[in-house]
Amino acid sequence: MALEKTDKIWMDGELVDWDEARVHVLTHTLHYGSGVFEGIRAYPTKRGPAVFRLTDHMKRLHDSAHLFMMDLPYSVEELVEATKATIRVNNVESCYIRPLAYLGYGEMGLNPLPCPVQVSIAVWPWGTYLGEEGLKNGVRMKVSSWRRIDPNVNPVAAKGTGIYVNSSLAKVEALKSGYDEAILLNSHGFVAECTGENLFVVKKGRLITPPLSSGALEGITRDSVMTIARDLGIEVREDNLLRSDLYLADEAFLTGTAAEIVPMRSVDDREIGPPGEITRKIQEIYFATVKGEEDRYKDWLEYANG
Repeated sequence: MALEKTDKIWMDGELVDWDEARVHVLTHTLHYGSGVFEGIRAYPTKRGPAVFRLTDHMKRLHDSAHLFMMDLPYSVEELVEATKATIRVNNVESCYIRPLAYLGYGEMGLNPLPCPVQVSIAVWPWGTYLGEEGLKNGVRMKVSSWRRIDPNVNPVAAKGTGIYVNSSLAKVEALKSGYDEAILLNSHGFVAECTGENLFVVKKGRLITPPLSSGALEGITRDSVMTIARDLGIEVREDNLLRSDLYLADEAFLTGTAAEIVPMRSVDDREIGPPGEITRKIQEIYFATVKGEEDRYKDWLEYANG
């Protein structure tokens, strides 16, 4: 999806013009992929733009940096306020938010420790990642020939920039094969996650998602869905899944900040069918929540205007 420019990007404590938000070609992270990032969304509400679980996202950014041995120069609270300020100055009601912590210019080589840690926050209007049609009627999935990176190869608990080469390879393979999105298995053959989303299957009324030990990222939308489902009285389990469990699911959907909550229509050309009752109910509550229409989860929203 093409980027829609906004006016300002926050960089190291200053709001700079979109076209002036630049880095040097010898920036360390550009060469070695040793950065961390987040994907966050703000939604329009009656009280103005509300960011979904903003503090939780910034805590995860700090956790990712810790795993990469990067010392962020800004606290969680400072990054939360910087995000709100960036939304306000760009006068957007709904937007995607991309915080990025990266190793800057000044050192080269595989030792990252002497490099300066820099941070940026950009916001821009962005529709749902897999399209409105996918959101409504489901997407066609392919199990990738690329395996999910092993946790002892890269710290997959971190949302690290270079780690997503693995996801990009799987995404390209799926698109070139005529599918909408890919599913990655881990080195043991169990389902891990999609290229940028967690996944759930419904079987006999139970909601099942791969455990974090599978290599799945600890998704914030994933956690939200598990909470919503339990509050609906649905049994939620974290359990290893085989690809055949996907083929035989009663319902299946993926979750992520960019994608939101998207039904899976088929996996490897095995039809799952139209979005089911549990998927639709969770979608309904999730979208009501992010728009400030669900009091039970009002604490998940942080308003840009205070």
